[in-house]
Amino acid sequence: MLASLCAIVGSLAADALLVVIGEAVFPATEGYVHFQFADYSKLTVIGVVIACIAWPVTTRISSDPRWLFLRMAVLVTLVLLLPDVYIWAQGQSAQAVAVLMVMHIAIGVVTYEALVRLAPTRAALPQHSRPQADTVSNDR
Repeated sequence: MLASLCAIVGSLAADALLVVIGEAVFPATEGYVHFQFADYSKLTVIGVVIACIAWPVTTRISSDPRWLFLRMAVLVTLVLLLPDVYIWAQGQSAQAVAVLMVMHIAIGVVTYEALVRLAPTRAALPQHSRPQADTVSNDR
């Protein structure tokens, strides 16, 4: 839960910071509809929650979950850039769309790092935290 909370809060903070930077670097993008907190926050939270569900599943199905999760994160982030390309092709500002793309990448990085560092895999748990297999004693 801590990792999920950090991923959500960190991603929203990164988004907000990138909007401020984007509007400062590209003043023409100030007030852009997709830079409104209410607009990007819903989609950010939905995407991060999906990643937070995927991480524990990945740790259970893979012998090397960080390797697999990184590749899945890169793939999903690339796919999530497609709507940005679409709205750019529809005539949206290239500068604003570039900021949106950087926001997508930042969300992927923040979420990946929060999950793999704060939500350990079973192999990374301390020895005393692992369930012990029942052993049958041959002492009679």
